[in-house]
Parts: sequence; structure tokens; C-alpha cells
Amino acid sequence: MKKFITILSLVTFANVFAFAQFPGGMGGPPRGGDGNGRDRGNQQQTPTLNLDGNAPKGNSKITGFVIDESITTAVEFANIALYSKATNKVVDGAMADEKGKFTLSRVAAGEYKMVITFIGFADKVIDNIKVEKGKDIDLGVIKLSASVKQLDEVTVTAEKSMIEEKVDRLVYNAEKDITSKGGDAADVLRKVPLLTVDLDGNVSLRGTSNIKVLINNKPSTIIASSIADALKMIPSDLIKSVEVITSPSAKYDAEGSGGIINIITKKSTIQGLTLNLDAGVGVRGSNLGLNGSFRKGKLGVSMGGGGRAFYNRAATSLDQSTILNGNTALTKQTADAFDNGLFGRYNLGFDYDISKNQSLTAGINFGTRNFIRTQDYTTSLYTNNVLNATTFRNVDSKDLSNSVDINLDYIRTFKPSQEWSVSTQYSKSNLKNNFLADLLNNSNETVSRQKNLNGNTNQEFTVQTDFQTPISQNQMFEVGVKGIFREVNSDFSYLIAGATGDFATDARNPSGLLNYSQNVASGYLSYTYSTKNKYVFKVGTRYEYTTIEAKDQVKDINIPSYGNLVPSVNVSKTIGNTTLKAAYNKRIQRPGLQQLNPNFNAANPQNITIGNPSLRPEITDNFELSLSSNIKKVYLNASVFGRQTNNSILRLSAPSDTLVGAIVTTFQNIGKQQMFGSNVYANISITPKWSVNAGIDLYYNYLEGQAQGADGVSTLINNSGVVIGGRLQTQIQLKNGWGIQGFSFFRGNQVQLQGTQGSFYMYSLGFRKDFKNKKGSFGLATENFLGGIVVKSTLNSAQFNQVSINNIYNQNVKLTFSYKIGNMRMVEQKKTKSVKNDDVKAGESNNMNN
Repeated sequence: MKKFITILSLVTFANVFAFAQFPGGMGGPPRGGDGNGRDRGNQQQTPTLNLDGNAPKGNSKITGFVIDESITTAVEFANIALYSKATNKVVDGAMADEKGKFTLSRVAAGEYKMVITFIGFADKVIDNIKVEKGKDIDLGVIKLSASVKQLDEVTVTAEKSMIEEKVDRLVYNAEKDITSKGGDAADVLRKVPLLTVDLDGNVSLRGTSNIKVLINNKPSTIIASSIADALKMIPSDLIKSVEVITSPSAKYDAEGSGGIINIITKKSTIQGLTLNLDAGVGVRGSNLGLNGSFRKGKLGVSMGGGGRAFYNRAATSLDQSTILNGNTALTKQTADAFDNGLFGRYNLGFDYDISKNQSLTAGINFGTRNFIRTQDYTTSLYTNNVLNATTFRNVDSKDLSNSVDINLDYIRTFKPSQEWSVSTQYSKSNLKNNFLADLLNNSNETVSRQKNLNGNTNQEFTVQTDFQTPISQNQMFEVGVKGIFREVNSDFSYLIAGATGDFATDARNPSGLLNYSQNVASGYLSYTYSTKNKYVFKVGTRYEYTTIEAKDQVKDINIPSYGNLVPSVNVSKTIGNTTLKAAYNKRIQRPGLQQLNPNFNAANPQNITIGNPSLRPEITDNFELSLSSNIKKVYLNASVFGRQTNNSILRLSAPSDTLVGAIVTTFQNIGKQQMFGSNVYANISITPKWSVNAGIDLYYNYLEGQAQGADGVSTLINNSGVVIGGRLQTQIQLKNGWGIQGFSFFRGNQVQLQGTQGSFYMYSLGFRKDFKNKKGSFGLATENFLGGIVVKSTLNSAQFNQVSINNIYNQNVKLTFSYKIGNMRMVEQKKTKSVKNDDVKAGESNNMNN
């Protein structure tokens, strides 16, 4: 071992000495960095210069500055070669610094030519350089022009497949999806293996909705409120890729019992000035996106965003019966709805290189969601099979929200893979869930009105610091601490009025509020070890301590503090083209805003939802075994998994004791959940331009909890069943820039404690034509063109039965257009650190898919 270290030290010293003597002869910046904080380890290296050892040496100097002629910024680390015109051999060489400056010393008198090269630029030749003895030459500014040929080659070799399997995650490259243009993030996530997205936009991973969704490794308070709402804010055209992490290491927050979904948006990886336009118009929605970026030297700026408007019809029906005090109440209800929405997400970002090993990044992201629904209810109420009343109710619901996220991050690199970072983020969202209802008589005349005002704010501040260092070539150690400080406030009131006149407080539905503060302090240790026979072990543990203070309008809510030790183990073994993985981790699922909000939402008084501010977190143990392999032109990934959740947060429904025939749903820590299943995914490259990928999900779900029996006493109930889902997608690249893509998805009935949520399917077909200059494209896509979607769900207990049917008229045809302008050259994307809050359970949206 000592002998090996001695030899290694001598080799390292020799390389450093050679680089110091002939900096231009090493073929570019040292691997692992370009002197400006960027990783150029994967860049092609310039060939080593072969200097003429017999060339005479002198005392003259040749200096100059190398810049990009298109944007007048320095070409860092360009290679300089000086040729003798007499022998046509290289006699000296150098490399430009981060400012583009170079110096050749000890040049003898004579005639020379100089060749300047760098990847992505055409070679620059300066001929007829005459050096006189003892006199220096300043060549001034030397301009390099971009090499179109080399840029084209980079584009071709960087082509990615739709699905990539990485060491700790599965990556779906959404930028290659031509059918999702003009949609939102939910449309993209429906196509990601292992994920399921229902018609409301609620996401589940391997059958559980207890997951954490990040955007560019960062949380957002709007996601903590509702994943479905957040996904509608993100236009699909802004999404570059989606990462699915089923077994997060200790470095991640312990939240998200099912795993983590990280949505990566398109970021600037270019030098220069660019502007991208994406637009689409359809019979069900339209979109417009505009994104620009500028980078010069050490500073990069990006700004832009996108918005989406939609307009769509829907219809629902509800049949439910309840038993209360010996009487049977039957509700038959129908409703027609029309939805209008305007969603968007916009950003302003900066990054700056303080020095070659230090950098700052900052950003502001703003999201907005405006969802307006007009719904006309006709409700018939029966008591003991006798028609008691028929009511008519027109409801205008407004679900309005906006969010802002501000981050400032610092990273310091000491040597390759050894770095320290500090990340901060402030995030705030404002939400309004209001409705105005007109109660009509048989003559369609308004007899009374009702209004619910529900304002919510959700804000948090996060600070964290992380350090990682290699112990040796095959070991990595990581450590970090983090603090999250959250505040959630909800203020709601009910108002009533006659057919005309002012609104007044409704004494039957008093106003209320919730002030909820949650602080989480955490720390983690993680260790990775790789062996020569291709075993990789990653073990770690994380400790989180949570304190909560909560009060409603009249009293404090006692929620004890709690601490959790969260271990994780990941093991992988590579055999040829096959990788085997095994993983175990413990996860926490804290309740989100929609589960906590005590507002009595009675937009439909026969089907009411109310939150529970006393909820405690879930604790889940996860196990996973997986295999991935490349067999000629086929990529295969198969996994089996198991999950045990205690103190599970479940939706629990029961008859209302004040409203005849109504059912009230709330959330309770009432049971446990067990799930066992398997996922199989395959990607087949039939030809270099035609690929097919398909996946199937199959799992068994068992739920157990306490529910109210016929006698009003809580009893233990359970429900179980097998759930199946699948997806099929194909993509073909045709001649002359044409492409075609088809997609289909199916999910069977979902098991709930008191019933099932209905099955559904979706499909789409799209065409795209790229312009000859590759700067733009136009396309045509259709969705569910053979008819709308019908979803039937059931709930039942000893006290009630409910059947609800949603009709979603979501046939769509859309035209898309995109174009890119600007003068650019490719650079390596900077490595950054940022806040990752993975610890809050998002609520489920009650809105139909739009």
C-alpha cells in the first residue's frame, strides 16, 4: 500500500511539473474543473502538443486575448500553439486563463504562425508573425467564431432516450415528448413509469399518494397545500425531465412515505443571449410561454415562464343513502359544470462565479392558479322512500392561489467531490377557496344566497448546510443539518342573504380560524462504499425533531412534539449489463394544509369535506428489490416492493347529524396500510428511429381502521383488493423532420377504506414537424378523441352508501408552435446546491381534470 501511494505521489508530481512547464501541452483545463467552478470532466480533451525539442529559445514574449466574436466574452482555456514557419513544427504552447489572456515567453527571433483552438469554435490561424530579438509582440484581441459543424455533432451525441435508469433514480426525459405540448405537469407525469395521476391531478407512486414533489430540487408552499394545484401551475413545455426516487437516502428529508418526485424544468446551459417561444391553441385549452437567458463571463441571468388557459365542460351525478335515527334518507343529485382556469409559473434567476471554486445562485419563482367553476345542482331528497323536497342550487366556486419562492445558495468546492454548501429559501403561498351559492325555487327564482370565504396563508423559511468529502477513491461521507420554520393560517366564515340585500353572518355555520406553527430540526449522516467487484453500499441515518403549536378560535390544540430516527440502506450489484438493487428505509408523512384546514366546505351540502388540525404524522417502513438490464435493443426494469404504514391518515366518511341525507368526510389517524406489489417496465428500440416502451403495475392493498357503525359506536373495519395499471407509448422519427408519437394509459379501481375509486383510461396521438434550421417546430396533437371519460366511485358503510359518477368531456385537439432565436454556444451547466424540503403531505384536489 505504501509503495502504491509513493508511486502515485511521484506520478502526480510529474504531471504537475509538466503542466507548469508546458501549460498549453496538457490539452485544456485539469479534469474536474475549468478554473471557474464548472465540471468539464466529460469534455473532449484537446490533443497534447508535441513540442520541437530542438527549437531555439529566446527572450521575447507574445501576448493576446481570445474572445467569442458573437458575444464578446472571453474564451476560457483556449489552447495556443506556436509553429515555426521554417520547420512547420510546434515550438511553444500555452493555455488562455479565465479572462482569455495568454502569454508565450522565451520566444526566439524568427517567423511563426499561431493556431488557436477550442471545442465549439473554428480553428483560428494567425500567419506571418515576425519576432525580433528582445522585442515583445501584443496580438491584442483575437476573435474566434463558433463552429456550426461541431455544435451539430454535440447535439447528435447528446440525444437521450425517453427513459434513463440511474444509480438512485429513474429519469423520464419529458423534453422528448411531443404529445404533452400545450398541457401541464400532470399530463407529463401520467407518462412516467411507476406514477399514476388521476383525473383531478392527484399523483400516486406505487399506489400511495403519500409522496413529496420537488421542483428543481426545491419545495414550494403551494405543493404543500395541494400537489394537484401545483401541477396545473407548471406548463408542460417548461419541463425537461422527471426524476422518480423510490428509496431516498438519509440526505433527503424523511417526508414522503412512497418516495420523491423531482420535476426538472428547462434551464440555461448556453452562453450568449437566447429567447424561446412556445405557443399552442386547442379546443379545450391554449398556452403561451416565453423564456430568455443571458450569460456573459461569470454572470448568468434567466427570466421567463409560461401560462395556460383552459375551458371545459363536465357533469356529475350522486346517488347516496344514509341511515340516521332509524330513518332512511335518499339523495339523488345531478350537476352540470363549466370550468375556466388560468395557470402560470414565472421565474427570474441569477448565478455568479465568485472565483474558480465558489459560486452563488439566487432565484425568484412566482406561480399563480385561478380556477373558476360554475355548477348547477338539482337535488331530490327522499325520506323513507317518500319525496321530501327538490332543490336547485347554482354555485360559483373560486379556487385562487399564488405562490412565491425566493432562494439564495452558496457552494464552495475544495477539490473534486469535496464541497460545502449553504442554502436558504423563503416560500409563501396565499390561497382562497370561496364560493357563492344561489338557492332557487321551481320557477328558477333566487330565494336566498350563501357565501363561504376561506383565506389561507402558508409560509416557511428554510436554512441548511451540507458537506461531503471522499474518504478514498471508493468511499464518500456526507453530513448536514437543516431547519424548517412553517406557519399555516386559515380564516373562514359563512354569510347568508335573501334574494337581494347585504350578506350577514350565518349563525348556524360560525366563523373559524386556525393558526398552526411547525418547526423541524434535522441532521443526517450518509456513507457510500464501492467495491472492486461492483457492489455499492449506501447507508445513512437521519434524525428529525418536530415541534407544533396550534390554536383555533377559542382554544389551544395540544399536539405533542415528536422525534424520529430514520435509517436508510441501499445496496446495488452490477453484473455485466444487469444491475440488482435492494433497499430499505423508514419514512414520515406529516399532514398537509388540506388535511388540517378546519373549514366546513359545503359548496355541495350533500357531500361535505372538513380538515382535522389534530392530525399526527404517519410512519412507514419500505422495502424494495429491483433489477434493470440492457439486452441488445431492449431495456428492462422490474421491481417488487412492500410497504407497512402505521397511524395512517385516511379519509373517513359518515352521515351528517345536522343535514338530512348529507355525508361528511374528514381525515383521521385511524389505521394501518399494507401494500405489496410489482412494477415491470420495458423500452424496445425496434429501429434507430422507432422505439416502444410499456409498463405494468400490479399491487395488493390492505387497509384497516376505525369507522362508525350502525349503532354509532366505532368498530374496526378493513378493505383490500388488487389494483392494476399500465401504459404504452411509441415514438417514430420520420424523414424531413417529421415525428409521430402515441400514448395510452389505464388504471383500475383504487381500494379505499370504505369503498373504491373508479378506473379510467387516457390516450393521445401527436405529430411534429421540425424546421430545417432546427430552431423551431409546429405540431398537432389529439387527446381522448373517441369520447369523454366516465369515472364511477363508491363508498359504503353500515350507515351509508354512495355512488358518484364524473363525466369528463376532455376530447381535445391542439396546434403547437415553438421557435428559438439567439446567438449562443454550449457550456457545461453549473453545479448548484439548493433547499430540498420533502416533509409535508399534500392534500387531494376535489377538482375534475381540466
